[in-house]
Amino acid sequence: MDPEALWAPAARPRRGRPPAHSRDAITAAAVALADAEGLGAVTMRAVAARIGAGTMSLYSYVPNKETLLELMIDEVGGAHRLPEPSGDWRADLRRLFHEQRAIMRRHPWLPAALPARQTFGPNTLAALEHALTVLAPAGLDASAGLEVFSLLSGFVASHVTHELAQEQAADTTGRAFHDAQTRYLRSPAVTAAYPAVARALTEPDAATSPDATFDRLLDRMINGLTGAG
Repeated sequence: MDPEALWAPAARPRRGRPPAHSRDAITAAAVALADAEGLGAVTMRAVAARIGAGTMSLYSYVPNKETLLELMIDEVGGAHRLPEPSGDWRADLRRLFHEQRAIMRRHPWLPAALPARQTFGPNTLAALEHALTVLAPAGLDASAGLEVFSLLSGFVASHVTHELAQEQAADTTGRAFHDAQTRYLRSPAVTAAYPAVARALTEPDAATSPDATFDRLLDRMINGLTGAG
């Protein structure tokens, strides 16, 4: 589908009956379905059923599922708040990617949907424009700024995927399994054979809460990618 036609506001017909549905309503229904049941549950048939429409009628609004996924990604990206830069580019960049993490946690299907596509909807472009504006004082050229944004977004998606998997595993196996695993890693046989691994996996971090861990890793990523110290 032509990007200009995809992202332009849908025009209302001058005559005749108004459309029974809208692209925005279809996108919202698809997002709600993915939030509730996962990305695999999003089919044209399932979305049509959710809004009370025939499957074939959806194709007059959205030509295929890939296009629907583009619309979904851009829709949830509209949750970003994009204030004027504060003058502290690192703080502004951290705030942006903290928000990105929060959005991905609210929509757990989003990290898996992102890598295979490049969405250039208005919300996505607004977030990218904000990031590049924030990064300008760091002294990066435009292409380097794009790379930093892409790599940090990839980091956030990977980290959220890991967080959600860890939370699911904790719910499944419980604290007892975690404690048993820690005892194993601290056993003399393991610490003697793999001392560096055992130390890294059993020594408590300075900050172990999920938010603190994300803060620490995000700072390391920003410092490494921008040369800031």
